[in-house]
Amino acid sequence: MLSAFTSALRTPDLRKKLLFTVAMIAIYRLGATLPSPGVSYTNVRACLKLTEASGNQVLNLLNLFSGGALLQLSVFALGIMPYITASIILQLLTVVIPRLEQLRKEGQSGQAKITQYTRYLTLGLAILQSSAFVALARTGQLFGGLCDQDNPQYQIIPEGTGIPMWLTLTVLVMTMTAGTGVVMWLGELVTDRGVGNGMSVLIFTSIAARLPGEGWTIKQSAGTAKFLLVIALVLVIIGLVVFIEQAQRRIPVQYAKRMIGRRMYGGTSTYIPLKVNQAGVVPVIFASSLLYLPQLYLQFFDQNNLKPYQVWIQNWLASPTSWLYITVYFLLIIFFTYFYVSITFNPTEVAENMKKYGGFVPGIRPGKPTADYLDFILSRITLPGALYLGLISVLPNFFFIWLDQKQYQNFPFGGTAVLIMVGVGLETVKQIESQLMQRNYEGFLR
Repeated sequence: MLSAFTSALRTPDLRKKLLFTVAMIAIYRLGATLPSPGVSYTNVRACLKLTEASGNQVLNLLNLFSGGALLQLSVFALGIMPYITASIILQLLTVVIPRLEQLRKEGQSGQAKITQYTRYLTLGLAILQSSAFVALARTGQLFGGLCDQDNPQYQIIPEGTGIPMWLTLTVLVMTMTAGTGVVMWLGELVTDRGVGNGMSVLIFTSIAARLPGEGWTIKQSAGTAKFLLVIALVLVIIGLVVFIEQAQRRIPVQYAKRMIGRRMYGGTSTYIPLKVNQAGVVPVIFASSLLYLPQLYLQFFDQNNLKPYQVWIQNWLASPTSWLYITVYFLLIIFFTYFYVSITFNPTEVAENMKKYGGFVPGIRPGKPTADYLDFILSRITLPGALYLGLISVLPNFFFIWLDQKQYQNFPFGGTAVLIMVGVGLETVKQIESQLMQRNYEGFLR
C-alpha cells in the first residue's frame, strides 16, 4: 500500500492530478466554512449548542452531504445535493420522455446535451432549496423550532441591521445558489483534471469532515467503552460493505466471428457484470425523502396541542427509534431498490445490442430468450442487494436505541455515510491503480 502511494507520487502526471484534487477539496472545504452575508455566525453557534440535530431527517441527510455546512448557512451550504437530485430526476425522465432517451442513445454528443440540462436543473433546484432553507432559518425551523427567533441571541438572520430584510434574503439566496454553481464546477474540474469522479469525491470529503466531531461527541456522551465498541462495529460494517460492493454476477457473452472485407472480427469472450448492489445509494435517498412527509405534516401544527392521531404519528412515524419507523424505512428501501433497478437496467435493450453485434449467452438463444434470462438473473440478485441496503441503512437507528440518546440523529458511522464513503473510496483507488498498472507499478489491491 505504501509503495503504491510512493509510486503514485513519483509519477509526474499522476502526482499533478493528486495535488490538483487536494487543492479543489481545500477550496471546497473553505467555502463550506465561510458564512454567507447576512447570517450571524455567533447566533448559529448558539443554536448548534442547543441541539446537535434538527430532528428533520431530510435536513440531516442534506447536512451530511454538505459536511455540516447546511445548518450554518455557509456559501457552500447546499453542497452537491442539488446536482445529485437533478441527475436522478433526469435519469428517471429519460425513461418517460422519448427525446431524452434519444439523446442518451446518441453517445457523447447526446450525453453532453443531457449534462447541460442537468446543470440548468441544478441551478433551478438550488434557487428553490436555498429559498426554503432561508425561510426555515428565518422562522427558526431550521433547528426544529428550538431556536426562539424572538430572542435576538438566536436570530440566525438578525433584524435591525439597517439593511432591508428583503435585500438581505435576496443576497443570501443568490449567494447560496452561486455557491452551488461553484461546487458543480469544482466537481467537474476534479473529474476532468483530477483523480476519481469529482462529485463523488466532494461528497466523500463532506462526510469525512464530520467524522472526528461526531466521534468525539459519542465518546464524551456514551463513554470510552461504548465508543471503542462502536469503532469495532464500524470496521466490521466497512468490511462487509466492501465485500458486497465488489460482489457481482458475471454473465458470459460469446461473440460470433464475422468477416468484414478481408478481416475477421469477433470470436471473443467477455461477460456482463451485474452488481449485487445495482441501485447504489439512490433507494436510501428516496426512502428518507418519503419518510420526511409525516414530519413535514406535523410542522404545520402547534407541537403542544397535537391531536391523538398526530401524537401517534409523532411517536411512531416521525421517530427514528420506533420499530414502526424502522420497519417502514426498511420496506421502502427494498421497494425503491427494485423500482430503480428496473428503470436503470433494461434487459431487452441489452439483449438487442448483443444480438446486433453478434453476441449471445452460451446456451441461450439471442433476442427475447436472452432478455428473459437477464431479467431472471437480475431479479434474483436484486433481492440480496435490497436486503443489504436496508440492513446497512437502519443500522444507525439501532445505534440510537442502543446509545439511548436523541442527539445521534446525525450519526455518521453507518447507513448512507458508509455506503457512499466505501463506494467512492473503492472507485478512486481503482482509478489510481489502473494508471499505475499502465506504468508497470504495483497497485493498491495487489
